[in-house]
Amino acid sequence: MSEAFNPRIVGFFCNWCTYLAADLAGTSRMKYAPNVRVVRTMCSGRVDPQLVVWAFRNGADGVLIGGCHPGDCHYQEGNYKTLRRMGLLRTMLAQLGIEPDRLRLEWISASEGERLRDVMNEFSAQIRQLGPLETKSSVISSQSSVAQAAP
Repeated sequence: MSEAFNPRIVGFFCNWCTYLAADLAGTSRMKYAPNVRVVRTMCSGRVDPQLVVWAFRNGADGVLIGGCHPGDCHYQEGNYKTLRRMGLLRTMLAQLGIEPDRLRLEWISASEGERLRDVMNEFSAQIRQLGPLETKSSVISSQSSVAQAAP
């Protein structure tokens, strides 16, 4: 089953670093997992936890967040904000029945196209090992519908 499974991964990439690394990897014709759908964000700090839950609820098997290295953020502290959110987000995902390993945060600068390729390939293989998220998607929808019904 793990050979036939092709995971769906959503990547939220910082416009100033990780997205440019993806561009560099592409223009350098590096081979990496084609199953990552990239969403360009202005900063990794702009990735709201609700976006991550939305991605899982809508069929993603894994979510990869890429940002600038700490200290190199275009917006000074956006990546530190992301780092603080990750612990809480992993706890929340575990409460929803989603393995925390399905969420990954990486610091990748614009010049690290090879590193981006390696991270994407590793993460795709990791999600392939975990298998599809189908069984847990019903938990996410019921939890989110309860949250929407609350006053």
